[in-house]
Amino acid sequence: MKKILVLCTGNSCRSQIAEGYLRHFAKDKAEIYSAGIETHGVNPKAIVTMMEDEIDISHHTSNNVDEYSDIDFNFVITVCDNANEACPVFSSKAKKFHQNFPDPAKAKGTDKEIMNEFRKVRGMIKEYCRIFVAENL
Repeated sequence: MKKILVLCTGNSCRSQIAEGYLRHFAKDKAEIYSAGIETHGVNPKAIVTMMEDEIDISHHTSNNVDEYSDIDFNFVITVCDNANEACPVFSSKAKKFHQNFPDPAKAKGTDKEIMNEFRKVRGMIKEYCRIFVAENL
């Protein structure tokens, strides 16, 4: 079974959303992990946004990439430029992918405007994950 790691800065929004969609699209074809260079906790707005699309990530945890150093990943997907630049070298022959998504946690404005930014980024990540699974699993 393929092992996929999604990596971002804080493992709070983008990587959590991607983990949810990769699990959804990959079904039992892969084991999906997400981590951050740092850990900021799972963002409550990411949980709410994913529930709107009927995917429950409320049980996810925010993990540091060092926790997975002994796993032989097939794929490592970085979802922000910071994680791509700081991505540790894995001993495995993991194939690296990179796609920089905006950080919805940095959105400013009213609650409605912030949630709209989460939905916009969720849509971008959903499409990326759908294509990734179709092309790689």
